[in-house]
Amino acid sequence: MIELKDIAYVRSGTADMKTAVDFATNIVGMELVAEESGTSYLRVDHRHHCLSFTEGRAGILSSGFTLADLDALSEAESELERAGLTVKRGSKEGALKRYVTDYIAFDDPFGNRIDLVVGQTTSTTPVKFNRPAGITEFGHICLDAPDVNEAGEFWTGTFNARVSDWIRDMACLMRIDPVHHKLAVFRGDQPGLCHINFQVESIDDVMRSWHFLVENGVEIEQGPGRHPQSTAVFLYFKGPEGLTYEYSYGVRRIEDDSAWTPRWFDPEQPGAIDMWLGPKARVSTQYQLSVEDNPWD
Repeated sequence: MIELKDIAYVRSGTADMKTAVDFATNIVGMELVAEESGTSYLRVDHRHHCLSFTEGRAGILSSGFTLADLDALSEAESELERAGLTVKRGSKEGALKRYVTDYIAFDDPFGNRIDLVVGQTTSTTPVKFNRPAGITEFGHICLDAPDVNEAGEFWTGTFNARVSDWIRDMACLMRIDPVHHKLAVFRGDQPGLCHINFQVESIDDVMRSWHFLVENGVEIEQGPGRHPQSTAVFLYFKGPEGLTYEYSYGVRRIEDDSAWTPRWFDPEQPGAIDMWLGPKARVSTQYQLSVEDNPWD
């Protein structure tokens, strides 16, 4: 079994770099770390970056997870190949572009491009947030797949992910550490990224950002609300080219795996998505770029 240590980053293609970066900095509040060879890097915590934009077609390039060391990376490569997946060993140039020591890449059974990385660069300087949104860390990512039950089986059977909760056949919420979910898979007609999440310091930060976003004409997709699964207060909002961002506060931690049994929620029941009974329309997905538009490096 492959042991994921943490989420690493999201890589997105953009047809309008200025608009994508301006939104990520001026609206979301992220720090623009660097602009190099057609790629812009943004951070919110100790990682060199958790989001990058590369000039080209709009769409998700890959989502990254960290492994412990180079031995774990080699073992993961072998295990994925035994599972029948095509694995590409990263190039030196690709590693430099991702700010990692080494990596492998593969497409999951549903078409999502995944990077497994070792040695993600750590930044020791405080984050220079572009606005005071209260962000504390890169919280989780949510992928799309046509069958969330199959997706759950893949991630829990191949990796150390554990199911925290199910929203019937709509979503599988999984943890790789005590946080209720670092990875979620939602039902979608195409592979892609359902949303990228940032944790904030307080419920007040969520509410202040809600007013800020409304005042700046940003489309609110869901919230403010509270998820019964993770207990987190949430706010989803739509960025350029279909990339959905989320702020959340108060996520549940599951410290004792043996004492936790995954629960099943029916999305048609009141409060199953939002305990505050707000609108529950599905947020938008930024689709995964096709193989033709997304070279392995």
